[in-house]
Amino acid sequence: MTLKHFLKDDDLTTAQQAEVLELAAQMKAHRYAYRALAGPQSVAVIFEKPSTRTRLSFDIGIAELGGHSVVIDSQSTQLGRGETLADTARVLSRYVSAIVIRTFGDERIAELAEHATVPVVNALTDGWHPCQLLADLQTVAEHKPLKGTSIAYIGDAAFNMGNSTVIAASLAGMHVRIGAPEDYQPAAAVLERAAAINAETGGSVTVTTDPVAAVEGADVVSTDAWVSMGMADSAKRFGDLHRYQLNDDLLSHAAEDAIVLHCLPAHRGEEITDEVIDGPRSRVFCQAENRLHAQKALLARLLQEAS
Repeated sequence: MTLKHFLKDDDLTTAQQAEVLELAAQMKAHRYAYRALAGPQSVAVIFEKPSTRTRLSFDIGIAELGGHSVVIDSQSTQLGRGETLADTARVLSRYVSAIVIRTFGDERIAELAEHATVPVVNALTDGWHPCQLLADLQTVAEHKPLKGTSIAYIGDAAFNMGNSTVIAASLAGMHVRIGAPEDYQPAAAVLERAAAINAETGGSVTVTTDPVAAVEGADVVSTDAWVSMGMADSAKRFGDLHRYQLNDDLLSHAAEDAIVLHCLPAHRGEEITDEVIDGPRSRVFCQAENRLHAQKALLARLLQEAS
């Protein structure tokens, strides 16, 4: 299977995901030894949403691969004045070796990819956060074998992090438990896709409204902010989600050696407490570091396929 773009988690097969994660581990161990972008080749990194970790990890990672990062703020370019993504893709493809974009609706990245002749990477859309999940899986793999390991995702699972956790972990053969209120659970289409993947990998997905049942005996416990950029219903969301806070009491139901993940930025005291994010089980900052290595590996793999 040829890998052209990485728009969502299952653009990788199970085998390709494993290859990228193995390469990421090698790149972490030998940080400056890989020069997939030597030349230097350029990579366009487009931001239509604010970013810290995504911007830094791609910018630094591209440089470490021997390349040049062209960071594009949509509001200071013609993208912010109505130029189409199709035209942008056609132009950028003549300048750069790959395009990374952090944007809103998934239809935007789909339009960009349709008209690009170089690889396009999803650095976050409303529906998916696949680069984050590569980093999450790399972090888990540093402590436990992925296949057969259980991961509980707690809180709002009806958006990009919930969707990507379900699909990426299923590809890895993990057992996913979603603990979320009914209105905050992954869409039926996402769960159906995961079921098809799990029929091949031996993984599973369980969805429950009971946070304790989701966390019970889990090897990994993950969460994310309850209120993301642009959300206006914060009071209702806090009311719906307060019992899904990842605190010491909830974490006590996980496996004794469970690790904790959070993709950051964290709203401390809301979805996660200081005691947990700063506690001995937290791997949150290792997870943030692994964005760098996982994305370098992904870019190298995409460029290899494109050459």
